[in-house]
Amino acid sequence: MPDSENAQPVPSARSRWFALAALVLPVLLVSMDLSVLYLAVPHISADLTPSSNQMLWILDIYGFVLAGLLIVMGSLGDRIGRRRLLLAGASLFGVASLLAAFAPSPEFLIASRALMGVGGATLMPSTLALIRNIFHDPEERTRAIGIWTAAFAGGGVLGPVVGGVLLSHFDWGSVFLINVPVIITLLVVAPKLVPEHRNDEQSGFDLVGAALSLAAVLAFVYALKKGAEEGLWSVSSGSFLLLSLILLVVFFAQQRSTHQPLIDFTLFRRRKFVAGILAVTLGMLALTGPTMYLAQYLQLVLSMSPLTAALWMAPLTFASMAGAMGATVVVARWGLPRTLFVGFLLASGGLAITATTPSQNGLAIVLIGGALLGAGVTTIMSLSTDVVVAAAPIERAGAASALSETGSELGAALGIALTGTLGTVIYRSSLTLPAELPEDLHEVAAQTLGAAIAVADTLTGSTADALRLSARQAFTSGFTTAAGVGAIMMFALGVLVPWLMRSAPVERDIQTPVIPKAAKE
Repeated sequence: MPDSENAQPVPSARSRWFALAALVLPVLLVSMDLSVLYLAVPHISADLTPSSNQMLWILDIYGFVLAGLLIVMGSLGDRIGRRRLLLAGASLFGVASLLAAFAPSPEFLIASRALMGVGGATLMPSTLALIRNIFHDPEERTRAIGIWTAAFAGGGVLGPVVGGVLLSHFDWGSVFLINVPVIITLLVVAPKLVPEHRNDEQSGFDLVGAALSLAAVLAFVYALKKGAEEGLWSVSSGSFLLLSLILLVVFFAQQRSTHQPLIDFTLFRRRKFVAGILAVTLGMLALTGPTMYLAQYLQLVLSMSPLTAALWMAPLTFASMAGAMGATVVVARWGLPRTLFVGFLLASGGLAITATTPSQNGLAIVLIGGALLGAGVTTIMSLSTDVVVAAAPIERAGAASALSETGSELGAALGIALTGTLGTVIYRSSLTLPAELPEDLHEVAAQTLGAAIAVADTLTGSTADALRLSARQAFTSGFTTAAGVGAIMMFALGVLVPWLMRSAPVERDIQTPVIPKAAKE
């Protein structure tokens, strides 16, 4: 058998769950680091005085590099060993976090965040592939991936809360230093708890494919970023979308002609695999956009501080974690298609409730809608990720995990771009500016709700109040319209994806080792 794990005894039940506990640590870190920095922006601006463009790169470079390298790192882990890659990436992530914490300049901080992205790109596919290798029993594996998904969902919302607490007592560098003790713990316990796995039959590495993959994903993500800022129809966004499409075509052609491809295209012949990737990608699309709007709604419409808003979003975290964990129990009774349908129905219902949010006193509505959305999407993500990982041969677990994670990252970027574009169009078309507002402030106020509030803060009297009210109403119109569109999309997917899962033919060519009874107990 090609994967080196087959020469090793099956770990005991206790060893498997201890290994999972170690693998959850880097998942929490990667998820938290996607959001923890937002509250530190004012402190970094005051200390390092970056330009507006430099600040955007400080915020975005981590996610760019992470998304661009997932496929490359997943395939690399299959070749050199998934635990080896995990430990090397964790070491780099820890060193880069130290460098970022003591960055003396914006350029140094940007470079450190890029290194963190390189390290982070090794962690996600490695942990997911190792779970596939360690948990051979389908029910155990589903439960383990549910815990993995819950940790990722929890880290995303935990990031701003942890950041707010740290920044209220320490310097901005503390949001990076918090990574170091967690990384040290991982480096100590992982070699003892997590067994090594690699594909012994794959020795070469496709450097050309790696470069093409990185360039195509980076071009696509950058196009979506520009689309979120300027509209998807802008020249810069369209140019990079075209470039990413060209690079993708070249990448596919190159992969079909090489002897050591990064991606096993035979996986896409499996209907369940395709349905799983579709669900993961569009599930993140449906979650990320509304969550971005929700954070702005709490701060700019309901006038909460960033930390207060983050604390109010904590129930969404708990709902998301409950969805991921509960899915592993429900699927054993109801089956995969029916449980996925319930997940899509919850997500659609949550978005439909969110679509009724008023421009004033809407806290209860957004919390209920957001909780249902979070529970539904993590149900979908947990089960679909399990389907994707299980559909791949065990020796290609790293590459399959990377495809799942890449779909998740691209879905998140696409959700921000599409929701941001739709919301901006509706905001600008719905905004009614007070007649007393000076002409030179019209364009500024029409950009975003934040800009309009900033303009209103420079004014006094009824003009300021009228601008705040109109801007908040226009923003809420964009928010609720985007949620309504998302509700329709999730309901349609709730019909399509379970049908694909139910009608998929039985795939017998995946070798799943038989677990001795003693190993399960």
